Amino acid sequence: MEVRKELPKIFEGFSEARREGFIKIKAYKDTDKPVIGTFCTFLPQELPLAMGAATVSLCATSDETIGEAEKELPRNLCPLIKSSYGFGKTDKCPYFYFSDMIIGETTCDGKRKMFELMGEFKPVHVMKLPNDPSSKRSLKMWKDEIVKLKEVLEEQFNLEIKEKDIKNAIHLKNKERKALKEFYSLGKLDPPAITGKEMLKVLYGSTFKIDKEQNIEDIEKLTDKIKKQYQSGNKLKQKPRILVTGCPIGGVTEKVVEAIEQNDGIVVYYENCMGAKAIEGLVDENNPDIYEALADKYIKIGCSCMSPNHYRLDMLNKAIEEYKVDAVVDVVLQACHTYAIETTSIKKFVKAKNIPYISVETDYSTADIEQLNTRITAFIEMI
Repeated sequence: MEVRKELPKIFEGFSEARREGFIKIKAYKDTDKPVIGTFCTFLPQELPLAMGAATVSLCATSDETIGEAEKELPRNLCPLIKSSYGFGKTDKCPYFYFSDMIIGETTCDGKRKMFELMGEFKPVHVMKLPNDPSSKRSLKMWKDEIVKLKEVLEEQFNLEIKEKDIKNAIHLKNKERKALKEFYSLGKLDPPAITGKEMLKVLYGSTFKIDKEQNIEDIEKLTDKIKKQYQSGNKLKQKPRILVTGCPIGGVTEKVVEAIEQNDGIVVYYENCMGAKAIEGLVDENNPDIYEALADKYIKIGCSCMSPNHYRLDMLNKAIEEYKVDAVVDVVLQACHTYAIETTSIKKFVKAKNIPYISVETDYSTADIEQLNTRITAFIEMI
């Protein structure tokens, strides 16, 4: 029986962070400070942070503007790309509207071409991301792109980004990552302390908090409170423990998490972009070459655009053991070819560990909710 009481109330601040952030980002802009918009975790946020800019995650989590986007983009394109472009084109995303500049990366061909079109109505800089995360040549190429980004930012905003400020930003971002990791490590508790949906509220909501120091403090206080309540007996009942991997989760794609948790499962770990993928690794603060340190951290993000993508397998292997995972749900957005193809290797890897695996393809509509529930219910019953 579930014995936990009242705990969901403490997540409200994070669940409202995106909406409240609209007001805060306007106030931030009113102080004449730069705002940088981004669509991906490969952007070294330490550089905008070092120049006093806010970095905002742009809207791309619903089908509201896909119809408008399809007037210019192919219908058989990834919904994340169409949604991203649609919100930018229609100015329905306040974060996009207030962004002075968009920083993109060549994570996929669709995004790369989308950035070309987006550059017609918003300043856009695209970082050329190497696709082999292991070679020294790739590391050098990515370091060069980071140095180039610094120079572009300095020219665009007529300022100097000093190395001491980058070092301070690295320390601050590492501190934030440590706080987030300590929070989502609550998923190791068995029986669970929080639901996967509650965990996602914090991971997703924290991306819309501009004040990093305040965000760190809020996360640390939340984690401590949950731990204390757990020690006093505030726990959930044991259920099949699910690891979610694959494409980004957030907004309408939370329907996958709801399908899991409404059908007697519980998500204990997110490997996705919104989860551990970009948080686990820290920037080496002892490396005297700060640009190499940044390049080394960010090139190790296990996105499916990387080939070979052994960092994703390493992370999954570690998480399956540490979080006592009972099954893996791999989420793939329609027309996301790299993640769709990579399901083959992920399935083989998970099956070799004698753990149930399912790949779920979806989009930004709500039309497949019943189908998702049917498949996930059958999958969890099989565990």
